[in-house]
Amino acid sequence: MSSGGTTDGASSPPPRQQTGTGRWRSMARATMVPVRTFQASARTPLLQVLKTAAAAVIAWVACSFIASDEPPIFGAIAAILVVQPSVNQSFSRAVERSIGVIVGVVVAYLVALVFGAPSWLILAAIVISLLVGWALRFPPSSTVQIPISAMLVLSVGAQTPGYAVERIVETVIGAIIGVFVNWLIVPPLAVQPAHDAVATLGREVAAIMDGLASVLSKPTDEKFRTLLLVEARLLRPMQTKALATLETAEDSLRFNPRRSAHRDVLKTDAALMTMLGTVVTRVLGMTRAVNDHFDDELRSEPMTASIAEELRRAAHDLRLVMENVAPSSRDVERLSDPEPALTAPIQTLSPDPSHWILIGSLLEDLRRVREEILGAVDDLH
Repeated sequence: MSSGGTTDGASSPPPRQQTGTGRWRSMARATMVPVRTFQASARTPLLQVLKTAAAAVIAWVACSFIASDEPPIFGAIAAILVVQPSVNQSFSRAVERSIGVIVGVVVAYLVALVFGAPSWLILAAIVISLLVGWALRFPPSSTVQIPISAMLVLSVGAQTPGYAVERIVETVIGAIIGVFVNWLIVPPLAVQPAHDAVATLGREVAAIMDGLASVLSKPTDEKFRTLLLVEARLLRPMQTKALATLETAEDSLRFNPRRSAHRDVLKTDAALMTMLGTVVTRVLGMTRAVNDHFDDELRSEPMTASIAEELRRAAHDLRLVMENVAPSSRDVERLSDPEPALTAPIQTLSPDPSHWILIGSLLEDLRRVREEILGAVDDLH
């Protein structure tokens, strides 16, 4: 054994004990973890908060004229819950809450009519209300509202004549006010995030095609090809995100007074997303095939250089489409050549037997990619 070495039986040194300060820091971090889980990744827009507050105040004032004996809590709560990120969601939430209150009041009335007023009646009404919501397939918001309304009617309204009817009217008025305020005061739109997501996906697809052209036309190492495959696989999550933002944008346009100015943009983005769906599938397949079957002799094939050139042209034309349909998107790199590169027929030659399956699959995928992109280019012109 050399000096400074260790024998196989030597035990490793014990872990260093934490100092008092270190233990306190660890405890503080552990304590903060549950707190952070209750925090959203982004703040709610201040305008949304102000609209919610305005709806609650207006609902409180309006409903106070209906029943002066009771504070209009139901109306204020309905207005607060109804103000949502889109007018369509506000309308849906208003209907759900109104139905929940009405059904809850009916359940409370029927339960009291059948069982009288024993001490366990409220608990029975809660259970029955939840089962009614489940049986009628109500959404969670309405299902929860039913037992709450029934419980309040039985506990508070039992001694107050007309309490149930007043609460129904109060809830409906608060819901209507919430929808109206959200519709009137700068109704939110989610078109721009969808616009940017579609444009970003298109530019990333073009970058993958340029990377494939580099693999087929010049020497690259395995690390470059593996990284290219990883980036190509990330196109799927980007595609899913873009589709989700399109659905959110479409939802924000329903019942929105500003929808006419943005409907054409969203329609174009949806059509472009359909085209990108096909292109993403083909480009991902091409990247996977090249990564799985690549060898150094592939670049010597007569058609490889032509395929690489067609990939570069397709990437150029796809960027051209993105530039035309998303001129307001941020970080868009303007093309030096604003004209479509189009394509030229590839002269088919017999490849080496070890490459003919890969070459054939690349040609077929490239044909589909070219058709989709050129169709979009023709629509722009």
